[in-house]
Amino acid sequence: MTNKGQILRLLNYKNLLKHLQTLGFKKVFSDNISDTLEISSSLVRKDFGNFGITGNRKGGYEIDSILGKIDDILGKDEIQKVVVIGVGRIGEALMKYQGFMKEGIQIVAGFDIDPSRINAEGNPPVLHNDKIADFIEENDIKICIMTVPQMVAKHTVDLLTATGIGGILNFTPIKFQSSAELTINNINIVHELENLIYVVNKQKDNKE
Repeated sequence: MTNKGQILRLLNYKNLLKHLQTLGFKKVFSDNISDTLEISSSLVRKDFGNFGITGNRKGGYEIDSILGKIDDILGKDEIQKVVVIGVGRIGEALMKYQGFMKEGIQIVAGFDIDPSRINAEGNPPVLHNDKIADFIEENDIKICIMTVPQMVAKHTVDLLTATGIGGILNFTPIKFQSSAELTINNINIVHELENLIYVVNKQKDNKE
């Protein structure tokens, strides 16, 4: 069964392989990957084996082949449609980000309750929250990004759960638990910054 750790490693493999590709490399060995990512080469080979990525110790792995396989695993063979719930500063920035399309991700709509943010003619459109359920059903949306205020986060998760959506990327401070039917990835920017500040300060103390 695929777990979150495996998927995160796949993404790390992909980023590294794309970098090597830009440098002109055609093949790569598990040792090259493991040394750069600071993991064991046996884990790299195990991950590749689990996902049907083939190669050998003498000849290595074809970079183009691995990247194609990873894209298949991550569902890049078709455009992944995503909606944003809460079009404040973070939500608006995510909707304007052009890099998603390069990775096969298309933000097709945003939703908010503030009349000043509603723009049904926008590209992508911003609609009122009361249209969330119908839009998700009509457009077969599986993933959403939630950037709503903390006070309405629980209500929004309940609403989205009722639509049958498969995954939520949660940017609110509240940590929600995933279920068998719904996967929720919690992104707490404040906690991430606090952790980074601690690590940087610790490194500084060790140098003194």
